[in-house]
Amino acid sequence: MKSFLALAMLISLPLGLVFGQDGKAKTVKKTFNRTTEVSIDIAAGPQTIWDLLTDAENFASWNSTVVSLKGNIQLGEKIELVSTLDPERTFKLKIKEMAPSQRLVWGDFLGKRTYQLTKNINGTTFYMHEKIGGFMFPLFAKKIPSFDESFEAFARDLKKAAVQK
Repeated sequence: MKSFLALAMLISLPLGLVFGQDGKAKTVKKTFNRTTEVSIDIAAGPQTIWDLLTDAENFASWNSTVVSLKGNIQLGEKIELVSTLDPERTFKLKIKEMAPSQRLVWGDFLGKRTYQLTKNINGTTFYMHEKIGGFMFPLFAKKIPSFDESFEAFARDLKKAAVQK
C-alpha cells in the first residue's frame, strides 16, 4: 500500500518537481531536441520571485547567467537577451505566456523557456524548463553548450535575490 501511495504522489506532481529538484539541473537529449530543467525551493512568496523574473531592467543585476536583458517582459512583447553562455549573440525572444506569479514563457523559433512558480508551505517552488530543437537540430546540436551549470546558477541566484528582498 505504501508503494502505491508513493507512486500516486509521484504521478500527481508536475514533472519538474521530481526531475531536477533541489537546484540540480537535468538534461535529456534526443535526436531532434534537448530539454533542460531545474527546480528549487525558495523561502519567499511567488510575488517576490515574479517581480524579479519580470523586471527586465534589473534582471542582469541579480542573475549571473545574463549579460543583459532589454525590453518589456509583457505578454506579446519582444525582448533581447545576452547570455554568458554566448555573450557574442543576442537572443530575440517573444513573451508567449504570462500568468502573474505563476507562469512565464518566452522563446523563439528554436525553443522556449518556461518559468513556473508553485506556492508551498515554506514559500515557493521555482521550476525552469527549456526545450530547444527542430528538424535541423541534429546539424548544430553539438555546437550548443550544456545548460546545466547555467540553470543551476540561475536557480541559486534567484533564490539568493528573492530571500534578500
